[in-house]
Amino acid sequence: MATLLIVLLVLGVAVAWLEARHRLRPASPLQLSANDWHVEPQEQGGLKVTGSFSIHNPHQRMEVMVPEFDVKPVLIGKCDLTSMKVSTSIRPEHPDEEARDDGYWAAYIVKGRKTTTVKVAISIADAEGTAVLESVDTLWADVHWINYGPFGRLQRRQGVVFPLRRPAVPTRDQANIRPGDQCGVLPIRTHLLGPLDDTVDVLRTYAGHLVQPGDVLTIGETPVAVMQGRYKHPSMVDPSWLSRLLCRAFHPTSSLATACGLQTLIDQVGPTRVLLAWVLGLAMKLVGSPGGFYRLAGEQARLIDDITGTTPPYDQTIVLGPQEPQALCEAATAALGVDVAIVDVNDLGRVKVLASSRGCDHALLHRALKPNPAGNANERTPLVLVRPA
Repeated sequence: MATLLIVLLVLGVAVAWLEARHRLRPASPLQLSANDWHVEPQEQGGLKVTGSFSIHNPHQRMEVMVPEFDVKPVLIGKCDLTSMKVSTSIRPEHPDEEARDDGYWAAYIVKGRKTTTVKVAISIADAEGTAVLESVDTLWADVHWINYGPFGRLQRRQGVVFPLRRPAVPTRDQANIRPGDQCGVLPIRTHLLGPLDDTVDVLRTYAGHLVQPGDVLTIGETPVAVMQGRYKHPSMVDPSWLSRLLCRAFHPTSSLATACGLQTLIDQVGPTRVLLAWVLGLAMKLVGSPGGFYRLAGEQARLIDDITGTTPPYDQTIVLGPQEPQALCEAATAALGVDVAIVDVNDLGRVKVLASSRGCDHALLHRALKPNPAGNANERTPLVLVRPA
C-alpha cells in the first residue's frame, strides 16, 4: 500500500511539474490583427494596397515593448513575377505619440489594456509595363515583429492574405454541375481566403444564388480555420522536450511527426493529455486497436495540418482545425436556407463530416465527396455544392 502511494505521489508531482513548465513558458500577450485594407489602381497598371494593423495588449498590468516591426510583401500568381517592383511604407500611429513620416520604427511600449495602430502602404508595379492584375492575384503581407518584456525577447511572424482580384461568380446557367453517385456536384472557385473574410459571407457571395431547396453546400475545414485566423508560422512555436521526444513515434506523413506540429497540439490540449494519449494509444495499438491516440487526444489531433499540408502561402504555416464548427453550420444554414457542412476530404476517398446543420444527409455527402471534387492541390475550390439526383 505504501509503495502504491509513493508511486501515485511521484506521478502526481511529475504531472504537476509537466503542467507548470508548460504554463510558465515564455509568451507574449500582444495580439495582431489586420483592418480596413483596400486595393487601389495606379498609373500604368500598378496597384497600391493600403490598410492597417492593430496591436492590442489584453493584459491588465503587463507592459510589452515592440522594438521592431516590419512588413515583407510576397506576391502570388501563376507566372514569372521577377519584373514586379514592390515598395512598402510603414507609419506608426500611436495614441500617445506623434506619427513619424520618415519610415523609422521607434521602439514603442504597448501598455496593459491598450491598442496601437500601424498604417501600411504597399505599391506594386511591373517594370515591363504590364498591368499587375494580369500576373498577380494575391498579396501575402508577412509581418515580422519583436515582442520584448518580462517573458524575454520573442521574435514573432504572422502573415495575412489580401486578394487583389476575385474570380467571376458563375450564374445558374453557367454552373456546370457534374454527375456523381446519385447526385450532382459543383466545385466552386473562390479567391484565396484569409482572416479578412467571413465564412457566411463567402458562402453567400459565391453560392447563395446557385443553391436550391434540397442542396447541401460544403466547405473545407482548412479554409474555415484560416478565415478564423487559426494558423501560425512554425517560428512562433517553441517545441518542448516532450514534443521532440514523442513526435518520433508518429508515421512520417502525420502532421504530428514533427516537434512543432505536436507542440501545436500540446499548446491546445496540454502536455498531460497528450502524454497520456500517447502512452495509452501505444498500448491499444499493441493489442490490435490502432488510432487510440487520436481518439484520446481530442478532435484537434486529427485536424492539425503541418507545413506543406495546405495551399500556398499557408503551406508555410501550421493550420489548426476550426472553432465552433457546429454553430457556424447552423448560422450559414439560417442565412442561405440550405444545409451546410464543414468537411475534411482527401484524394484517398476519405470523407469526414466535421460538422453539419441538423438533418443534413451524411450518406449523400460521403457518396458525393468520395472522389474529392474540390481537389487537394491549388484548385482554390473550397466550396462544393451537392445536389441530390
